[in-house]
Amino acid sequence: MPAAPPAVHATPWPTTLTVFAGFAGYGVVLSVLYATTGLGLPCPFRTLTGWECPFCGATRLGASLLDGDLAAAFGHNPVVLVGLVVLTLLGVLATVEVLGGPAVRPPGWARAASARLGPVGWLLVGLGAAALDVLLRHLL
Repeated sequence: MPAAPPAVHATPWPTTLTVFAGFAGYGVVLSVLYATTGLGLPCPFRTLTGWECPFCGATRLGASLLDGDLAAAFGHNPVVLVGLVVLTLLGVLATVEVLGGPAVRPPGWARAASARLGPVGWLLVGLGAAALDVLLRHLL
């Protein structure tokens, strides 16, 4: 009896889509709460340091997006807005693939570079970008 063919999906897309949906749902609920009541969650980093963290302004950004004001959303936190656009694009591509559409993959050189970096490397890149965001917001 021949062996079964290898799995088509190297990434567990249904699990990834569940995480995307949970993240999006949480953000929408917080944004609706803030837009309707003016109440939001306090930032522990800002409470302790007085500085805005990399995510400060994200709730106001979500409320501005719900109002359709893209310029105000960009003003609240441009880094988070760009991240939301990227995550939305990845979520759409993953959904298309799960529904039987074509698999869209980065070029080979990008996949190789990403694999060399590994999960810990990507975590360090993210933490470095977050630290740079905090510093630039307060120094400029």
